Amino acid sequence: MSRAGPTWFLHPGDLDTPTGGYRYDRRIIEHLDRAGRAVRVRRLDDSFPHPTAAGLQDADRCLAGIPDESLVVVDGLAFALMREIAAVHGRRLSLIALVHHPLALETGLPPQRAAALRASEADALCWARRVIVTSPETAALLARDYRVAHNRLRVVEPGTDTALLSAGSGHSALNLLCVASLTPRKGHEILLRALAPLRDRPWHLSCAGSLERSPGNAAALLDLSHRLGLAARVTFTGAVDEPRLAQLYHRADLFVLPTRFEGYGMVLTEALARGLPIVSTRTGPIPRLVPREAGILVEPGDPAALRLALASVMDDAGLRRRLSAGARSARRRLRSWETAGTDFLRVLDEMRHE
Repeated sequence: MSRAGPTWFLHPGDLDTPTGGYRYDRRIIEHLDRAGRAVRVRRLDDSFPHPTAAGLQDADRCLAGIPDESLVVVDGLAFALMREIAAVHGRRLSLIALVHHPLALETGLPPQRAAALRASEADALCWARRVIVTSPETAALLARDYRVAHNRLRVVEPGTDTALLSAGSGHSALNLLCVASLTPRKGHEILLRALAPLRDRPWHLSCAGSLERSPGNAAALLDLSHRLGLAARVTFTGAVDEPRLAQLYHRADLFVLPTRFEGYGMVLTEALARGLPIVSTRTGPIPRLVPREAGILVEPGDPAALRLALASVMDDAGLRRRLSAGARSARRRLRSWETAGTDFLRVLDEMRHE
């Protein structure tokens, strides 16, 4: 059957929110528009991923107003919490869940909450005719733990913009950069504990990312930086716009992401695009994205291992140069957003002609 009409794209909250997931949504929508495909973007309630009753009612009304047989992409930040709504509308709409990473894998959730999120997302995904994920690793996870059949899964990895090579700090004190919202999953407290014994080295850390997504964790990190004697060595910038972020990348000497889990890790490819050496963790697709010649990876949640990796890069200028050369080599193999958009469009066309 050929499905005519626009593609609908539903996302919770502000599409300009500076996170990797929202950037992915924006770039895909922009590509569909440039390709001449009619796309109708609808904003769902800001309360997701902790939806209020009013927020769920609003999502139900939004889907109810979409014509039968329409292709409807719903960002996973909302879709995971919409199992009853998906069950109602999944019978008449071609629902497509866009899963950046399963919500139950956020760090710090009470076990009962994590179990509830896992059950809700698994039930909701049963009603999606396609589930688009941003990495093969997430596809395997959904097939294994969320009952998603392989024939409904499609991988559309993000793209990366071309960028100027980073110039670095230009002086002996190394500029370390971490780009991530201050949520427990991103592991900032591990990074601070790893850096505390390295106060004798000349370095400064900039943590660029929202303090509002997990305000309690952000406050705890600010307090920890003071207690560890790092307040003068660490800057928490909060969310920054694209020009400011580009400046931070350009003046960085080393990119650090101590994350506990990633569905993809767009900031890592953005660091590679700038030729930055990387210290990060072996989780999700990161070992595939960051080649050995471009970075050092340690097990997540291990501040001692992270400290050793950081010390080796700080103390060895030759190692930094070799890792930077590896990053510059890897940047030539990065996917473009044009390719990502084309792949996404191919999934939509496949569904239109089922």
